[in-house]
Amino acid sequence: MKIINNIKNNLGIIAVILLVMGCQDKLDLAPETQISDSNFWNSTTDLEKAANYLYTFLPDIESATDNSGTFSFSNSGANSVSDGTRIAPATDTDNWDQNYDIIRASNNILEKSVNVSGDEATINKYLAEARFFRAWAYFEMVKRFGGVPLITKTLGVSDPELYAPRAERSEVVSLIYQDLDFAISHLPMPSKQAGAEYGRITASAALSFKSRVALFEGTRAKFHGGDDAQKHLQLAMEAAEEVINSGEHGLFKYGQDPAISYRKLFHDEGDGPSNPESIMVKLYGENASNNLRSHRITENRLNQGQMVPTKALADLYLYTDGLPKEKSANYGEEVTSLTQFESRDPRMEMTIFNKTLFYTPTALYVPGFQFSPSGYKFCKYFNPEYMSPPDCWVDFMIIRYAEVLLNYAEAKFELTESISDSDLDKSINLLRERVGMPALSNQFVNANSLSMREEIRRERGIELAMENFQYWDLIRWKTAEVELPQTILGAKYFEEEYGPTANEMNADGYVIVQKEVDRHFDPSRDYLWPIPLQELGLNPALEQNPNW
Repeated sequence: MKIINNIKNNLGIIAVILLVMGCQDKLDLAPETQISDSNFWNSTTDLEKAANYLYTFLPDIESATDNSGTFSFSNSGANSVSDGTRIAPATDTDNWDQNYDIIRASNNILEKSVNVSGDEATINKYLAEARFFRAWAYFEMVKRFGGVPLITKTLGVSDPELYAPRAERSEVVSLIYQDLDFAISHLPMPSKQAGAEYGRITASAALSFKSRVALFEGTRAKFHGGDDAQKHLQLAMEAAEEVINSGEHGLFKYGQDPAISYRKLFHDEGDGPSNPESIMVKLYGENASNNLRSHRITENRLNQGQMVPTKALADLYLYTDGLPKEKSANYGEEVTSLTQFESRDPRMEMTIFNKTLFYTPTALYVPGFQFSPSGYKFCKYFNPEYMSPPDCWVDFMIIRYAEVLLNYAEAKFELTESISDSDLDKSINLLRERVGMPALSNQFVNANSLSMREEIRRERGIELAMENFQYWDLIRWKTAEVELPQTILGAKYFEEEYGPTANEMNADGYVIVQKEVDRHFDPSRDYLWPIPLQELGLNPALEQNPNW
């Protein structure tokens, strides 16, 4: 039984929600007048119910977008983070309030666990889950805001910590590492997890997330002139390598047709505990009759154009000789909309539709691109079985093994600005092998005057497209100031295929999605997000980020 069924069927969760949600301020997390909960925290079952509540905060599949970067765009309009037009908000429910809700709930579990009787290992397992989620919330905040108030206990209305100043970034990251190390030590590996527990956090999930955190902090420190870059990069490499060496995970291979494994990875075939690539997932219901949540990513993103690819993403894909278009002998002038897909990395047409797949040209490319401002459509996650009815129950992979391999390769390279062929073979080349692309090697890079760093980054962009990585990669690499202000272009326009259009084109015939004049990035401001104005008013000790 999936954990989401447990959450739904456990009526006792209502008591926990009342405990964790009754707050007057996002750092004021337990009114002193609240009724005693001493009768609840008695057994490990109570701890499990409390931990179940934390899973309701997992990001859902709608978070899988690159709209904040340059790889995708929405037909509903420009993204204010991507184009630099946002202002400091009065409140920020998703990124400030919700994360302190998670922290409050986690702290509550940690404190109340002293009243619980039961097996110590079981108690520690649920404490490890609480600490994992606290680490998750603090990382979501630190990567946006930098240092934030560090709250490690539940607070009453008169506690002075309600007015705590922002902790140093290093203090917050230190707590994240401590929480994740506890989780790694006290959670089971997937092979030791009972089948009914699928969907709960495992030790390999905590290790994988640690590699994500450490890679972010290490590269951010390296390229932004921060402290301890080597320490963080070493932690990232070691955590990823521990997952790799554990043998607990591998890349998904679709037995009936391995060549389309990357496509099937995001369909029903890649769903569930049999997929070795899944490390941490958001669970959706199994059918429409159990009233559990489904998603409509196929309908929303294909039919409604909520996220469409751009030329920046299309240009990223290598040709089958392993070279980018500016170096490949396979590159030819685009004479139809299909030319660009010829002799390319197979992941291109498993991520971006070409008009021969599933849909006829009139259904995919419509005059004026009214459903796609770029002229492209995503097919990653797209499953024709979920067009009518549109409800889809496929789980969302929040962390997958491919990311761990990419984290390992990048951390390994950035530590010394070199990487051996054997390390490439145990990481990036496994991803290339899955889709039949040639291996990356030092000899190949040198012979073709390529940059190993850029090829490692390219592989990350291709493999993880539309999984909410690109914007954060640009932030940590300090390349957002170069990439984000550029004009957003779409597909090349062919009137004989598309018919007349009012869309504006550039001199080379590519659709202009958003002009450079309408896109901005201030390096002195935009590498951090603004603290919500309401929080500044509630807590005079908080300081706003620079130039907001």
